[in-house]
Amino acid sequence: MSIPLEGNWSYPTAVRFGAGRIGELAEACKALGMTRPLLVTDPGLAALPMVADATAAIAAAGIETAVFAEVRGNPVGQNVEDGVEAYRAGGHDGVIAFGGGSALDAGKAVALMIGQERPIWDFEDVGDNWTRANADAIAAIVAVPTTSGTGSEVGRASVITNEATHEKKIIFHPRMLPGVVIADPVLTTGLPPHLTAATGMDALAHNLEAYCAPTYHPMAEGIAVEGMRLVKDWLPTAVRDGSNLEARAHMLAAASMGSTAFQKGLGAIHSLSHPLGALYDTHHGLTNAVVMPYVLAFNRAAIEDKLIRLARWLGLADASFDGFQAWILDLRREIGIAHTLAEIGVDGARAGEVARMAAADPTAASNPVPLEAGPLEGLLLDCLEGRLTP
Repeated sequence: MSIPLEGNWSYPTAVRFGAGRIGELAEACKALGMTRPLLVTDPGLAALPMVADATAAIAAAGIETAVFAEVRGNPVGQNVEDGVEAYRAGGHDGVIAFGGGSALDAGKAVALMIGQERPIWDFEDVGDNWTRANADAIAAIVAVPTTSGTGSEVGRASVITNEATHEKKIIFHPRMLPGVVIADPVLTTGLPPHLTAATGMDALAHNLEAYCAPTYHPMAEGIAVEGMRLVKDWLPTAVRDGSNLEARAHMLAAASMGSTAFQKGLGAIHSLSHPLGALYDTHHGLTNAVVMPYVLAFNRAAIEDKLIRLARWLGLADASFDGFQAWILDLRREIGIAHTLAEIGVDGARAGEVARMAAADPTAASNPVPLEAGPLEGLLLDCLEGRLTP
């Protein structure tokens, strides 16, 4: 007997998961006291029927909304400022963050900033910076993911690029965690294969780095293992057949699981991906996918035993580090991921700068191997030239 792929979950927030649950958007807004929310999305989604259908449905339920869609693929501080201005001008009382990782991150950041007097960069996820915020002024958030990648719908942070310094900053506050998530896999069925592949590998990267992080958090580690199993079993199907609702549902769950798990930590995959996205405007999930096997090789001495256990849990024929690495490489080939950074528009001209930024990135602290700029530059060159060394 098969189990229906739907449910109401309370971890780490209220999640309404299942096909057709977008029909509960108005109810979710009302549950958080919203009467005039601002829907934050990206320009591509704003032009699609799903956004028009969502706004029409909540309007029919007596909830007036407006759409803000000035969000870049790698959202920048100006996008957040413009969203805050739209929120205030429209007299809104909450945010619907609707879309992929960029829209979700931007929407959550807008909700944070509508009542703050400090600049957004003062809330970077360093030390106790989050305590500087006026927590009572943070707007309520309903999150509606339309991709299966970042898992930002169940996260307490946003990644926003500071245009002045060309750095991606992780902005954090506990109240940035959405109050309600509508996780409807039907909304992900229109995602094209190359984006399904890139976002799916992002979900894998979150689960994998959380699992490998050296901090003690067995609950997050267990979630990460199951998230990776779902990716292994269902990502190729989702790429091959985007209309397969079972595959889409499992990948949507895997994405939320990755974001939930990485409170345990991330690592060099993200440490490299953040500056590369800021300097070269590369797609975050795709960048993670490209650098993944090189980072595994870089970290091998510290993670080999863990990956042997993981390979067994995943049922790989070769339950060894090399077997796990081979699975990653085979998966990338199967779903069309580039093998080198050079293939996605990155060159070596700024290798030293990228390495220094990566070493300073907050995700560097939880990499299994200590990260310094010199070795990171060598790792980056490996990613550019396709050298997989132990």
